[in-house]
Amino acid sequence: MEELLKQINEQIAVFQKESAQQVEKNNKAAGTRARKAALEISKLMKDFRKASVEASK
Repeated sequence: MEELLKQINEQIAVFQKESAQQVEKNNKAAGTRARKAALEISKLMKDFRKASVEASK
């Protein structure tokens, strides 16, 4: 579970960096990278939910 949290935090950091570049510098490639990170965060959050439910049993 700790590894999963580490991965989530890394992807959130990537998303924040790339989305800021998209907004501030109108960088289209950064927008693509931000969307990719958002998709990965979504997948990781589903995995976190499953792990969390298992841990609470």
